[in-house]
Amino acid sequence: MTPHILLVEDDPVSRAFLAAAAEALPARVDAVDTLAAARERIRAGRYDLWLVDANLPDGPGASLLREPGRRDAPALAHTAACEQDTLARLREAGFLDVLVKPLTASALRAAIRRATARTEGGGARQEQAPLWDDARALTALNGQHAHVDALRGLFLEELPGARDAVAAAARAGDADAMRATLHRLRASCGFVGAMRMDAAVAALHAAPDSPEALAEFLAAAQDTLSSR
Repeated sequence: MTPHILLVEDDPVSRAFLAAAAEALPARVDAVDTLAAARERIRAGRYDLWLVDANLPDGPGASLLREPGRRDAPALAHTAACEQDTLARLREAGFLDVLVKPLTASALRAAIRRATARTEGGGARQEQAPLWDDARALTALNGQHAHVDALRGLFLEELPGARDAVAAAARAGDADAMRATLHRLRASCGFVGAMRMDAAVAALHAAPDSPEALAEFLAAAQDTLSSR
């Protein structure tokens, strides 16, 4: 199926680039430049994915995530900011992932494929992200391979405890405790390029009551630990 995408971006050059890159998937793209225009589009029809600029002339892009017309469509943020705390806040707000501009057309299309694969086939797993993204980790750590290796080792040491804490919170029905652990884990995933864990953490954070999201999280943790 050809995904129907809502693109919200106020810069004309960025909007034209993102729209053209997404349409090459192929995809149908409706591009607007304000939150007000996006809300009109949301009321008029349903989308398979939202691509939302983090900062728009009439407010923060994350405010769209509270729209009643969202109907569980996954949303990706895009921003020129690269500070880790800013990216973490956007994920905490409910974005599945955050794309840092400038980005390549291939990186955008890969992110769209990952996001839309989650909703195809009634939520069945259609495509998995790779366990590790070396390029992303090297970018986060200034190209230092030794730092990547060291942090991945530490990440793998800490992962069982985080996994068990999430599972315990799920059994107790404590969504706040679960989200707190997932929030910390999400930042670590980004630093070390743990792509499958990152996707699973984002999905469970967005739907802490979902048995499917919890099962995916536990499976991703097991696969990641088995890669040592």
